[in-house]
Amino acid sequence: MILNINGKDCEAKSSQNLEELILELKINAPHFAVALNYQVIPKSQYKSTTLKEGDKIEIVHAVGGGI
Repeated sequence: MILNINGKDCEAKSSQNLEELILELKINAPHFAVALNYQVIPKSQYKSTTLKEGDKIEIVHAVGGGI
């Protein structure tokens, strides 16, 4: 299935939901957020949020810092 992830078309080989996609992409950042088709999805819903061809996914992670 082809998904648009962070603005690039990518093939998800076996992922059927957001939880599986995060594992497939090997994302291990401690703090990150996922938006599916412009809606932020709570981590508690990753497993129950199914993916379909052409979905737009944005994955961002928090970066600390300051002066």
